[in-house]
Amino acid sequence: MMSSRNWVGHLVLAAGLLGVASGADAADNKVVLYTAHKSSIVQKMIPLFEAETGIKAEVVQLGSGDVFRRARAEAGAPKADVIWSVTGSLLSENADLLSPYTTKEQAAIDERFVASPAWTPYTTVIYVLMVNSRMVKDAEIPKTWAELSDPKWKGKVASARADNSGSAFQQMTTVLTAGGDKGWEVYGKLAKNFIFSDSSGAVPRYVADGEAPLGLTLEDNALEYVAGGAPVKIAYVADGTTTSPDGVALVKGAPNPEPAKRFIDWALSKKTQEALVKEAGRRSVRKDVAAPGEVKPLAELTLVKLKSVEELGGTKAMIEKWRQATGQ
Repeated sequence: MMSSRNWVGHLVLAAGLLGVASGADAADNKVVLYTAHKSSIVQKMIPLFEAETGIKAEVVQLGSGDVFRRARAEAGAPKADVIWSVTGSLLSENADLLSPYTTKEQAAIDERFVASPAWTPYTTVIYVLMVNSRMVKDAEIPKTWAELSDPKWKGKVASARADNSGSAFQQMTTVLTAGGDKGWEVYGKLAKNFIFSDSSGAVPRYVADGEAPLGLTLEDNALEYVAGGAPVKIAYVADGTTTSPDGVALVKGAPNPEPAKRFIDWALSKKTQEALVKEAGRRSVRKDVAAPGEVKPLAELTLVKLKSVEELGGTKAMIEKWRQATGQ
């Protein structure tokens, strides 16, 4: 028969083991996400993920640049599990912070958008010109980057800052690509017309509210306001725009790697990608998911192959030239 002392000891041990198990269970049901997604998408998608998987998601929303500044500062003891919806070029540049993971959905992803084993394409984005239709007549809408650079638009083109916004940096890269050998000359003239917002998500609000008649933004950002009945429309620059993926990636040393992998698989599933098209106006990277019905098919757009950051001199040099061009 067990003595009272031994009985108490076994009880304490059992309680301790139960506590360890509970802690392990808690860890297995949590994922920490660093994202540049706007709040409206986070609020639509995270409840779906939690309901479908039973995993609790903790979301930290930051600008794309701040996502990686924070992740790099924490590299010795990572707090994030997944980088979610950040520009592909930034993911590639910070590949040393990421751990390659091949999603279960890999075979369904369009190979055109696969750029690095360090991260997985998540959605593909088009950079568009958003127009306040009460302030700009159809005949006056700029059709080319040169027309948008006309001094008559000085202080009338809303843009986020390329030194903190991944989408603004990619927009700059788009102009530099479309401009060819005169890319910086074209961008320099365009930059003189900018009015800067405090974030990429604020650009469409500026245009919808009439603070600026024009704005450079992501297609899905503009679609949200079109669907909401704002007096705005979408224009595609005729002499060249780009489509490029944002991505999702597993953080190297992630404290919750298995829930992180489940999140990545969930984000790339057909059901989730269809929800992103329907609820957020995003174009899917999957070959079996159609684009939103309100947008132009890629075949009808003038698309140019985006130059790599390396071809353009690297991020640091590009940001320095951006500061010179904008006076920021």
